[in-house]
Formats: sequence, C-alpha cells, structure tokens
Amino acid sequence: MARSKGDHEARRRDVSEAVWQVMAVRGFGGLTLRAVAARLGATTGLLTHYFPTKRALVAHALDLLEERTAARPRRPAGEGLDALRAALLDMLPLTEEATRSNRVWVSSWDHVLSDPELSEAHAGRYARSRDALRDKVAAAQALGELPPGDPERTAAGVQSFVLGLVVQALLDPAAFPPSRQIELLDGQLAALARRRPPGDSDR
Repeated sequence: MARSKGDHEARRRDVSEAVWQVMAVRGFGGLTLRAVAARLGATTGLLTHYFPTKRALVAHALDLLEERTAARPRRPAGEGLDALRAALLDMLPLTEEATRSNRVWVSSWDHVLSDPELSEAHAGRYARSRDALRDKVAAAQALGELPPGDPERTAAGVQSFVLGLVVQALLDPAAFPPSRQIELLDGQLAALARRRPPGDSDR
C-alpha cells in the first residue's frame, strides 16, 4: 500500500529530528548518513530517498538549523535599544539550549567554507540576521537612543561583536560565563550610544 502524504511528512519530520539530534551531539563533523540512520533506527538506504548525497544532507541540516534557531523562544522586548539588546542577547550562548545551537552553528563553518554554494547560502542567513538588526538600530536612532549614522554599518558592527563573543564563550565558558557575556554586550551598546558619527567633532 502506498504511503499517504501525511505519512511521508511525518517520516520527513522524524528524519529532520534525527539530523538535529546528531548535530547537537556530534556537530557537523559527525553528521553522516550512517549516524542519522542509527539515530532514526533505519537503514541508510531509506535515508537516500531524502538525501541522495552527503552534500544534500548538509544543505538540509543548515536549513534545519536556521529554522530551529528562528523558532527558539525570544526574550520579551520593548522598542528601540531595548529591542536591539534583546535580539543580541538571543544570539549569545546564555542557556543550555542556546549553547547547543551555537555549537552547531560554529561547527558548520568548516563544511560551508569548503563549498561555494553552501557559503553563499550561509552568507544569506547572516545577512538576514543583519537586516533584522539594522531595522532595530534604525528604530533606536529614531528614538534618539543611538546617534545618527548608517544603521547597516552599526548592525554589521554589533553582529560581528556578538559572533566573536559567541566563539570565545564556546571555547572558554569559564572565562565567559553568561554574566560576563551580558556585561560585555551592555558595555558595547553603551559605547555605541555615546559614539559620535564619523566626522562629527566638538567645536
């Protein structure tokens, strides 16, 4: 008997969950058809129906990572600088779940950098995140909480700062516990709020 569309979608969700579990435990380095099949309790032959190649598996894993990150609960936030701060805090490994997600993100970089097409797709993911931050920066500028200037440039700066902080916190969690991560981020935002636009000087 042919499987219904509902059965197929349910199986696909099961496969995606198995992919996520493998990534969460082993990172991208341990992401193989064999590992996913073992987690799923299935054969590698079944998985080739969904992922005919390792590259197809990696591409799906990256899409899944973006979906899971977007679906993660977010901090309540107001407007302007408060909303920007909340969005940046959500990017940091401050909780067990966020740490796990960030480990998967960082472990994906090696695979992505070796494949131009995957690199382009990953760059698009970071660009979308940067665009969302840009809108929050612009809102904070409109409220007078941040000095005027190019909101896209400011968004790129804070995103780069946070990504660097993510890496340090993952590599040395004892030196960068959640409290210090928050302290460093708040210091960065305070410096931005005091910053003068390029070319502006005291008269």
